[in-house]
Amino acid sequence: MTNCDSCVNYVYDDEDETYYCEVDLDQDEMYKFLTGANFACPYYRNDDEYEVVRHQI
Repeated sequence: MTNCDSCVNYVYDDEDETYYCEVDLDQDEMYKFLTGANFACPYYRNDDEYEVVRHQI
């Protein structure tokens, strides 16, 4: 399972004061996500700006 907290698509909404995912999951993906059935999000992108730099070192 991917960690939504470190995903670039997981953003904070100041108006609602909550985090949400900007990606629209289809019905099957949402079911897997909500039930925790080994969901590996295909849209996950790490929000680590320095990942590329560390890789180059």
